Amino acid sequence: MTGLKNPITFVVIFLLLVSFIFAAPASAATASANLKVTIVETNPYPAKIGEYLDLTVQVENVGRDRAENVDIEIVPEYPFSLDSQANAVQNIGALAPNKFASKEFHLFVDKNAQKGIRSIDIRTRIDKTSPWSEKTFDIRIGTETFDSKGTLELKEVISDPEAFMPGDRGTVTVTLSNTATTPTVTIDGKDYDTNARIQAAVLRPLSEGIVVLEAPYGEMGLLGPGDSIKLTFNVMVSEDAGEGTHNLELAIEGNSFDYNSRKNIPLEVDSSNVKVIPSKPLKLVNGEAALEFDVANNHPNEFNSVSIKPEAEGVKFYPAEYFIGPMDADELFTIEFDAIADPSSKNVGENSEPINLSLSAIYGNGINKHENLVSNLRIQQVEENQGGSSGMIVGGILLVALIAISVLIYRKKQQKNK
Repeated sequence: MTGLKNPITFVVIFLLLVSFIFAAPASAATASANLKVTIVETNPYPAKIGEYLDLTVQVENVGRDRAENVDIEIVPEYPFSLDSQANAVQNIGALAPNKFASKEFHLFVDKNAQKGIRSIDIRTRIDKTSPWSEKTFDIRIGTETFDSKGTLELKEVISDPEAFMPGDRGTVTVTLSNTATTPTVTIDGKDYDTNARIQAAVLRPLSEGIVVLEAPYGEMGLLGPGDSIKLTFNVMVSEDAGEGTHNLELAIEGNSFDYNSRKNIPLEVDSSNVKVIPSKPLKLVNGEAALEFDVANNHPNEFNSVSIKPEAEGVKFYPAEYFIGPMDADELFTIEFDAIADPSSKNVGENSEPINLSLSAIYGNGINKHENLVSNLRIQQVEENQGGSSGMIVGGILLVALIAISVLIYRKKQQKNK
């Protein structure tokens, strides 16, 4: 029995090792692509009983590697049903890291559904051979009606950053205020409270290239007379978004259907950036120079952590990178670098061609980091005879001496003539 047991044990261990070796690469390959799913729009919101509902589902690859063939599946339960079961799974295709895509699903809300919060499951997978990953979302159905007479006013809109650049992420914060000034109001002999109820609030983009990353707000409670509340939405601007003012719509479900409202929310997109311009000739004299540049912020809002980094083959700069810090819109800042040429470099010398210079402008717009390159700048090389100045001094001294001697000879001649 001992002789039989050892070979069996060896075979079992060997098979386990083989399965581990072949399974590990597949696991490692899938672990680095990671999908994040979000419902970015529910239209209408809240969902209406007995009517169709459009869900816009966004998938973002927050992993390190490319997801090769992404699928999204919606798994509706009562009171939701799909317009067609064939539309339950939608394919996105390949999704690179930090990229996103969205798909729309059409659901029907049963006519016998009750008002309230209902859940729905959404599943994603990175390719056909990978397991599904599931997440549950809440969807609100129906809107209640109250007798309160408080009304909501859009008091303030703050975008951070103030002007987005293509590819930027940021926030839009809206402040809603109850315009009532007294606790109650009498209408047709009946008293009403003046509280303002926010049953739901959703921010929807009205133009291409803008994505709202947050699900709608629900059941925000009561606002008393004169009270305010801030609602913050995470927003992303795509790389190909057009410049100018984009409009978003803030839809608010309030006290009743009479007090529901829709507000226009502007969002600015501007690609202007940091400009770096030489403020005096770019010239190396005997391998050394003090190079001066004007740095200008052309963007409509402040940039943070602005720094300029020069680079030229065969030349060293001091400082290696000039840190400016925050720059207001239209602010101009003058900076200077000491440039010293490396004598051993083939680009440096009396008969060398001009040296190509590039400058990297690095800065932040809100939480977003940007870099733009200023190139096609050329540093002229000049060799000056350092002994020329001393020769001029000697020549000047000789000239003065000759003049003095001439004066003395002239005076002697004058004395003889007397």
